[in-house]
Amino acid sequence: MLPTDLPAQHAFRMEARDWIQRNAPWPLLPKIRGMRFAGQPFDSEHEWLAVARDWQRRKYEAGWACLVWPREFGGRGMGPSENVIFQEEEGVFAELFGPFMIGQGFVAPTLMAYASAADQRRFLPALASGEAIWCQMFSEPAAGSDLAGVRLRATPCEGGWRLNGQKVWTSGAHHSAYGIVLTRSDLDVPKHKGMTMFWVDMASPGLQTRPIRQLSGVSHFNEVFFDDVFVPDAQRLGTVGGGWQVALTTLSNERMTLGASTPVGFDEIFELARQPGADGHAPIESDAVRERLADWYTKVCGMRYGVYRILSTLEQGGQPGAEVAVGKLVGASTTQDIAAFGLDLLGASGRSAGIDDAVSRFHSMFCFGAIHRLEGGTDEVLRNILAERALGLPAEPRSDRGAFRDIPTAPGA
Repeated sequence: MLPTDLPAQHAFRMEARDWIQRNAPWPLLPKIRGMRFAGQPFDSEHEWLAVARDWQRRKYEAGWACLVWPREFGGRGMGPSENVIFQEEEGVFAELFGPFMIGQGFVAPTLMAYASAADQRRFLPALASGEAIWCQMFSEPAAGSDLAGVRLRATPCEGGWRLNGQKVWTSGAHHSAYGIVLTRSDLDVPKHKGMTMFWVDMASPGLQTRPIRQLSGVSHFNEVFFDDVFVPDAQRLGTVGGGWQVALTTLSNERMTLGASTPVGFDEIFELARQPGADGHAPIESDAVRERLADWYTKVCGMRYGVYRILSTLEQGGQPGAEVAVGKLVGASTTQDIAAFGLDLLGASGRSAGIDDAVSRFHSMFCFGAIHRLEGGTDEVLRNILAERALGLPAEPRSDRGAFRDIPTAPGA
């Protein structure tokens, strides 16, 4: 029994552990382990998605998917602690959650809060089972860290809206059936008040998705182009002009999900530091290396107990505040620091056996850290959130408080 488990939680952990031991795809364990830090050890993306969908379906059919969701949407109405316990027991198989993270972690809470009852019944069980994959279309070439600067236009027309513009860095759009999209619906009000959110069918006429090849060699992100895409008004989420409030629901869940699930890389660097180099000595014998390991382990423990604090707030009926930004802010930069140090150790040690695999693993980790520091809010954005909302420091001066059409822009933006 873990020291943090209450008796009922321990019983739930044992039940989850038993089911996972009997049902997890153990023959695929080496490949699934290779997915850590956004690796792609499968022969094709099609194979990876098939394996992920099969595991998600097994969980759903046995009642282990989306534990905190209401039963009518495919969950079990359980608390966040049980959800975390299952993820801990799932271990490396939780890497198969990747294709569903955005849909289940970011989009589903938004649909629960703003979609019609009919759409909730239609979409949420399919999200829980892995049958449908969703994406989140927020960032644009001129609106990343400043999300309220979105320019993709939503123009009213008979029966709905016409969408024109571009989104970028959209994770998983190329294999998504649906997505939510934040648009600019009014140019004559301040930028936070002129946005409207919709859900869209990714097969809509005029919608085109183009994968972006990344530093790591995979194509996880996409550009998405809207060329006069028609969206019925029934697909609007929230009020006209109320898109910013809807987006805040999505963003708060995004930061909480990312902050609570950051794979930092401590286990990998600790194992590497214990392996002897060409001189017969292991890096961990050095005081300097042990000090760095101790610093990273302290951060890992701090992040873990930060998650427990968020869980406690949720279970008491509260809503976590700016502290949800800490996990991703600390975890993403720590991942990159660990990866850089791992590559330094590999280059200095003279290792030969298995070095290509080790270098590839830490290279993927470094690339993952770089990506993770941008998605869900850059380091600078998260520091501002913590400074202003947690510490009460003065907000940064702004020069964009007038009508959106009057805000100065760079040429071509």
